[in-house]
Amino acid sequence: MVTPPSWRPDLTDPNDLAEEVIRLEGYAELPSTLPKVPAGTGLTEGQRLRRRTGLALAGAGYVEVLNYPFVGEAALDGLGLEPDDDRRRTVKLANPISDEEPALRTTLLPGLLAALRRNTGRGSTDVALFEQGLVFRVDGTDPERLFRAPRLPVDRRPTGEEIAELNAALPRQPRRVATVLAGNREPGGWWGPAREAAWADAVESARTVAAAAGVELTVTQAQYAPWHPGRCAALHVGDRLVGHAGELHPRVVKALHLPERTCAMELDVDLLTQDGAGRVEGPRISGFPVATQDVALVVDASVPAAEVEAALRSGAGPLLESLRLFDVYTGEQLGEGRKSLAYALRFRAQDRTLTAEEASAARTAAIAEAVARTGAAPRV
Repeated sequence: MVTPPSWRPDLTDPNDLAEEVIRLEGYAELPSTLPKVPAGTGLTEGQRLRRRTGLALAGAGYVEVLNYPFVGEAALDGLGLEPDDDRRRTVKLANPISDEEPALRTTLLPGLLAALRRNTGRGSTDVALFEQGLVFRVDGTDPERLFRAPRLPVDRRPTGEEIAELNAALPRQPRRVATVLAGNREPGGWWGPAREAAWADAVESARTVAAAAGVELTVTQAQYAPWHPGRCAALHVGDRLVGHAGELHPRVVKALHLPERTCAMELDVDLLTQDGAGRVEGPRISGFPVATQDVALVVDASVPAAEVEAALRSGAGPLLESLRLFDVYTGEQLGEGRKSLAYALRFRAQDRTLTAEEASAARTAAIAEAVARTGAAPRV
């Protein structure tokens, strides 16, 4: 039995008395017991994809950065966005940290380009950065319910309807991944001259992310701010637009004080894996030899190489293991407005050695499909 002294009215509960005993005896005398952690289910597919993406881009020479998710009108003006661009429809903060950045970002590029500018301004001439994170988009959200969040009770668990009403008051928050490059992509030395970063490197960074997600990108020419209209690529998975890559417009480079020929890429990861992709399985390796066939096709200059590649894949059939564009040629021999695309096709079967006739038949079928779909002509 314990009777607290009259000057300690705070000692009212058993826990209060236990704390006093521990204080007087010493905390060092109290044995520590770690709680047992229950077994979990491991990482989700989204978490695994984010790890794979980060490792893949880091392995390709990019450095990850984390930027504040805030943006201001000056940054959007610097990107050259039109007044009616959806990326200008921002979520304003009630109490922003800085009056210059009072809104939540709608794209990862402003923060990444600011980080690139800081690095180059401090003497880092060759920079390759990437970031993964959420953006906040008002487009596609019910304007009647947006920002009208209900006050949920604290004395009980909210119902499913109340949680749905709360989520409906929030903007969309798609997950994005973006890269920026400036300077040399490959350093120079005794082995040869350096190679500057170009729009193709930005496209290749998108292919790196797509490979980590287990999907294949289709690349077509596009015009989309803030990229250079002649060096901008639209990135598709099937018929779905998932992002853009290329070289930034010279006006954007000048407005944001960036190095010349700065390149960038941005992908919507949620759209990238919309069809359930994201779980990557190792390829089946055949022990039988490969049969390589080259194909050179002449097409109009306006025909995207991606269309020719898709036609070749469709016509080649299941024996096609891989297809690679290794040469693009234009010249007087082909005529004005024509180009030659040369592809290397690798054929292999899982259960047998292919004969020369089988490989040639698959090559002929691939060419026939390309001729039918794109108007191509075999180059002789």
